[in-house]
Amino acid sequence: MLTIELINNNIPRLQLQDTVSKALQLMNDFRVTHLPVVTEDKYLGLISEEDLLDTEIEKMPIELMQETFIDAAVYENEHFLNAVKCSNQFDTTVVPVINEEKELQGVITTNELLKALGNFAGTNEIGGIIVLEMERSQFAISEISRIVESNDATILHLNTTVHADTGMLTVTIHINKKEISAIVATFERYDFDVIYYFGNENFENEIHSNYRHLMNYLDI
Repeated sequence: MLTIELINNNIPRLQLQDTVSKALQLMNDFRVTHLPVVTEDKYLGLISEEDLLDTEIEKMPIELMQETFIDAAVYENEHFLNAVKCSNQFDTTVVPVINEEKELQGVITTNELLKALGNFAGTNEIGGIIVLEMERSQFAISEISRIVESNDATILHLNTTVHADTGMLTVTIHINKKEISAIVATFERYDFDVIYYFGNENFENEIHSNYRHLMNYLDI
């Protein structure tokens, strides 16, 4: 999915002659903490609510605040994950989308990014989730896929993250089956470290099982 497909044209854009008070009012009305600033449709940057609140003169035009503008934007033909990266990097509630001429096409809100991420991750698909932890050198997609497919299942989505402190790789696997106990058991049999799993489990708690057998014995 490209960034141009997610733009929201309802979010207003500011002009250089707009005042601090107007910018703050628009941010409040549209529940955002950043707004794009343009001049003749050319994108100049984002202005933040924090910087506006630091300004004591409400009638001051934002033109005098250009040094605080945030140079954050993505091009219209980029993958939407670049917009997610931009939002995280600059901690903004909107991501401006521009064309090759640096003209503002619209913005993507964090709400739209969250929805797109959910669809991208397959959260609408029914299934289970298994989370593995391993050394980066141990990571092999082919081996993980083989284990999942050997249990008549399919990987819907796979994501990896690296723990900043330990350097260990966390692998999150979304599988098209909710009953994942056999898959978890197979991973463990092949010495994979399964740290979490979410789905319908057929594993039986040994204490509960022994307790039930004892009650059945006493009833004899």
